[in-house]
Parts: sequence; C-alpha cells; structure tokens
Amino acid sequence: MLNHLAPGGGSALCGALATIVAIVSPAAALAQSSSDTTTLPTVTVTAPHASRSQPKHATRSAARSNQAPRRVAARPEPSQVAVPATVPASLTVATAQQALREIQQTPGGVALVTADAYKNSTVASTIKDILDYVPGVFVQPKWGDDTRLSIRGSSLSRNFHLRGVQLYMDGIPINTADGYGDFQEIDPTAYKYVEVFKGGNALRFGANSLGGAINFVTPSGRDPFVNGASVDAGAFGFWRLQANAGGTNGPWDGFLTASTQASDGFRDHSFGHSTRVSGNVGYQFSPDFETRFYLNANDVRQRIPGTVSKDSALTSPQTAAAGNVALDQQRNIDTVRIANKTTMRFDDTIVEFGAFGVDRHLMHPIFQWLDYHYQDYGGFARVTDDRLIGGFRNRVVAGVNLLNGRIDNQQFANLAGQKGALLSSSIDRSQNTSVYVEDSFYFLPNVAAVAGTQFLYATRDRQDRLLNDGDQSGRTEFNLWSPKGGLLWQIDPTWQAFANISRSAEVPSFGESSNGPGIPTIPFTSIRAQTATTYEIGTRDRRPNATWELTYYRAQIRNELLCLYSAFGNCNVTNADRTMHQGIEAGAGAAIFRNLFVRGDRPDKLWLNVAYTFNDFRFDNDALFGNNLLPGAPRHFVRAELLYKHPSGFYIGPNLEWVPQGYYVDSANTLSTNAYAIYGLKAGFDDGERYSGYVEARNLANTSYIASSSIIDRANANSPLFEPGTGRAVYAGFKVRW
Repeated sequence: MLNHLAPGGGSALCGALATIVAIVSPAAALAQSSSDTTTLPTVTVTAPHASRSQPKHATRSAARSNQAPRRVAARPEPSQVAVPATVPASLTVATAQQALREIQQTPGGVALVTADAYKNSTVASTIKDILDYVPGVFVQPKWGDDTRLSIRGSSLSRNFHLRGVQLYMDGIPINTADGYGDFQEIDPTAYKYVEVFKGGNALRFGANSLGGAINFVTPSGRDPFVNGASVDAGAFGFWRLQANAGGTNGPWDGFLTASTQASDGFRDHSFGHSTRVSGNVGYQFSPDFETRFYLNANDVRQRIPGTVSKDSALTSPQTAAAGNVALDQQRNIDTVRIANKTTMRFDDTIVEFGAFGVDRHLMHPIFQWLDYHYQDYGGFARVTDDRLIGGFRNRVVAGVNLLNGRIDNQQFANLAGQKGALLSSSIDRSQNTSVYVEDSFYFLPNVAAVAGTQFLYATRDRQDRLLNDGDQSGRTEFNLWSPKGGLLWQIDPTWQAFANISRSAEVPSFGESSNGPGIPTIPFTSIRAQTATTYEIGTRDRRPNATWELTYYRAQIRNELLCLYSAFGNCNVTNADRTMHQGIEAGAGAAIFRNLFVRGDRPDKLWLNVAYTFNDFRFDNDALFGNNLLPGAPRHFVRAELLYKHPSGFYIGPNLEWVPQGYYVDSANTLSTNAYAIYGLKAGFDDGERYSGYVEARNLANTSYIASSSIIDRANANSPLFEPGTGRAVYAGFKVRW
C-alpha cells in the first residue's frame, strides 16, 4: 500500500506509522502478556471511574438477543449493572454488551462509546465530549451546540450543516431527506451508548457515505438506574439541569429524559438556550416479540458569532463578526420526531421493522432570513439470520430503508434579524430508497468472508414558486450500487484483524450548486453523485488492562463534493474530478502502573488513553489545484489523558489536545491555521452506583487557538474563515441515579 501514496505523502505516512508504533507498542505488549482472554476485542472508550459490580447471568431472553452461535462467551463490561431476573431485557434496545457483540462482527473501523466514558466526568455539552477519544473522528466546536464533524475527511466542504456522515437516533435517521445533518437535536446527556461506524462499515443501517454513520442510543425502562438527576454549571454563564425517569409495569416499560440549558457563550453574540426531551414506551407481547414507540422534541435558540479573520481569531478571540451582530444572525430550531420499532425473534432469525416522522422548523436569520419547514418520513425493515449451513456458520443481514421528505423553503431579506421582502421560495422534495444485503460466511471457525452490496434509488425535485429571478425548478434521479467485500479474523477471543474493500455513494443535496459574478453557473441538477472506493486493513484488541486499535485506509474518490468556486466569500460546492483520502487511526489505553497505593483484586491504577489520527487528503492531478492538500482538517490530531483511578471511584489527571501542524483553509494552499496544544485537568468521583461528581478545567493556559475553520477555494490574509477556540474554562457537576 505504501507504494501507492500520493506525491509527497510517503514520508509523512512513514513518520505517522513510526509515531503510532511508539504509541501503540507498550499497550500491545501489555495486552499480549495479559492472562485474561475472555473480554471483547472491540475498541471501546472506557470510563474513568472504578469498576462496578459484575452483573448476574442474563435471562434466557437477554442471552439469546443478538447472541452469535458458538462464539466464546464474553465477560460483561464493568459499566453494565445487573438487571434483576424479574425484569426481562429489551429486544428493541440492546444493552451495551449486546451492541458490542454486534459491532465486533464488522470487518472494519468501528467504536462504541458508553455513557460512563464521558457523561459523569465532563460537562458533556456537545458531541465533541462524546467522540473526543475515537481515532479517525475530527470533531471541533464552533458555537453553542454547533460542531464541525469529519470522519475520514467527510464533510470538509461544509461550512454549515453536516454531510457525509449519516446520523441516527435509536437506529432511526436524524439527517434530512436531502442529506443534511445538524447537532442541535443531539443531547449528550440522553444516551446509554453511541456507536460509530467509520467509512463503508455502516451497511447494517443501509448507510454508505464516505464518513460512515453514528447511532445515538437512548435507554429503555428495562435498563438499570433509569431514574436520575444532574446539575452542571461553569464558565461563560453555562448551566444545565437534567432529569430522567423510567421503569417497568408487567409487559410495559418506559423511559423519559429531559434537559434544559443556557449559556452566555465565550464569544460575543454567542448566547443561547435549549430544551430537549427524549422518551420511549415499549410493550413485550412475549420474550420474543416487542414493540417500542419513540418521542424526541427540541427547542433551540442560538445566536451565531460568525467566522473571522485569522488575526482576529488569535488576538481577539471573543470578538464576533461585525456582520453577524448587525444582522442578528441566529439558528433556531423546533423539532418533533415520533417513531416506532418492532423486533421479532424466530430461533436463528431476528426481524426488525418500523416507521418514523419528523416535523422540523428552522428559523435562521443569516445573510438572508431562512424560514425552512421540513417534513421527513420513512420506514425500515431488517432481517438478521445467523445459523449453520452445511456445518459452517453463516450470518446474513438484509434490509430496506425509505427516507422521503419535503422542504417548504422560503428566504427573505434579513433586516437586522427581522424578515424583509421575500427573495426566494420553493418546495423541495427528496426520495431515497435503499436495499442492502451482507453475508458473513465462516469458512474457518474463526475466519469469515464478508460480502455485501447496497442499491440506492434517489430523487431530488425542486418546484420554484418565485420566478422573478428565473425558474430554478429541476429534478435529478440517481441509481447507485455500492458493493463491499472483506475478511474478519478472530485471532483469539480478544484480538481481531480485518480487511475490506467498499464502495460509497453520496447523492448531492439541494445546497450543492455554483453561481455568482466571475464563476461558472452550475445548477443543482448538474451536480453528480460522489463515489469512492475505500481499501481498509486493521486490527484491534481489548483486555482488562490494555486496549488498542490500528487501522489504515485509502479512499479513491470521484466527483467529491468540494468548494471549487466562491463568490462574496461564500463557498460554492460542486464536483471535483479525482481526490484521494488516506489515513491512519490509532487508539491505545493501558494501565501503565498498578498497585501504587492499593493492592488486591481491585488495585488502583494509572491509566493512559491516547487517540491519534493521521490525515492525508489530496486532489489527484486536478486541473485547478494539482495535487494540493484538501483544506479543512489537520494532518495530525492527538487527544490524550492520564488518569489516576482509585477503586473507591476517585480519579484525577491531566489531558491534552494537540495539533502539531496547522492545516490549509483553502484549496489553493495559501492560508493555514496555526499549530496548537491545549491542556486540561479533571477530578471527580463515581461510586459506580448512585453518585458521581466532577470538576473539569479546560485550556488551563488560556491559549488562543483556532478550533475549526470554514474553507474556500482561494483565500487571503483577511478571509473570514476562522472559529476561535474557547479560552480557559472551569465546569463542575453532580449526578444522582437510582
């Protein structure tokens, strides 16, 4: 693979490999010397507190759910507390342990982050707090709840919203039907775990985008500790109140969580407040038949400070963009989502199906006053069959997804935050139907050949209702196949190796087009689908006192949706010709010292956690930009923490975020960010049962740095592209659960 590096990429990649060897080798050596061989191999971000008591044996119902035949039994995760035998497990909401068994059957880069890894020990105000230690994921805050998210170089061109990563809540799509995603509807306090499927490894959802998929999973009333309350407060006027309640009554169970929060914001004109509610009600007809109804509602009001020049971001980071203040720019969202999911189990076969509907109102004064009303709806069905065929284990996953939507799209003149004259109006309709199948055939007891494919039929249809600037109506149709093949090798009960080749295909949204003075006019109907072929190889291991993962991937992309033209400073996203994304994702965690002050079965330990990402994203002999680096993401990104953990639940330690080399913000490679390193410290306690509390200090040195940036085709020193990072901040919180 090293012989196929893009120009200039070889030495950098070799250096990155050397860095990873230095990071991973100690953990790997410790992992190999461990005598415990019964834990799961999937890399999981671990919690900072002491282990809870081990759960009792699951009931018959729970043991069969998601259980693969003839696999070595896995030791339950410490964070999984015993479920009383009188409370059968849920079929529609897997436990973290069941989710681990499922996700580990993926021959590619995946991760599972349990709530205990972040919710009890950080302020947990954005998805950055969830995903910070998942290698391969670059996630940086912008303002309020908004975040810039990229997995394997996805969404680099998106200066607003998200694309290239498909978001799910309890397996139900969050993204709009035309492909956009937002984070305002994500409440980090609401989830029991979060699943991350990188690249083409999310076929079980029928997803096939370049960045993969993220699934946020809420608890059910059958989970332990479903009742609780928490309070958090800290810098820049931040406060949050959160509560959750649940339980069972015969075949019924229910869970409800709600939070309300507000913040003045680090920057001027960045204040906001939000209220979020999530809940579900389930009914078990029998131990093998369950249905569940979901509700999610959000009310978000947020000011936008805007992007500024590099000099302003570094010398006056709290200053907002003057135009954002003058126009009182905001992003306000009201959302209601309802859904149903039903699961039926027939011996070796599990059938899941459901439907959902979303009503979303975006009130968004920016350069114009955007008033968008989204109505998305759809359904899904999936069959998982795991049995012996001719003496060989065979596992098939097949399904169909429908995601359709309508946008009532109106844009008005923005008069200092008030609506002016109507400037554009349309009805935008999207239809997406995907059918997928994946088969894993174990031709050896511990080696599976995996093959699958997805077919996507999609349309985008715009009906222009305001014709004084011409008729912008149009329709596009896409028929896209995305095959996949790979190998999964279970080297021992804790250690896996994998390789795969996958195709991804992304249909453009209504926002991709180009027009303006001096640049080509390219309507949305001329934008082609982005396709990529990704090669991936890696390995992962998880043992009681050491975990690690190491993955290399290379994606060859056609028609990547990128910023190739700009007018008035706005990025126009169209199709590039050929591009290449490749990188290394490395994570390691190890108890580098044990028995410091406490000996016995539950000693104290000093735990090191490191996540390293190497990115090499380039144009491939592009007519305009040659082999330039793609803008928008650092080549190296490191997150690390060193925590002292006492068996009583007390912990304390420093952490680091390090970008050792600035990255370009324009395709011409003329302007870049600066390197930075910021340090933090946290301390707290978590008794593993009822109580937890924390104090967390971030950016202790009050370093001025650029957290994220928008991109453009050609920049200059005054280009307003930069989002300053937050200065020194201290947060504290307390949680009680029962």
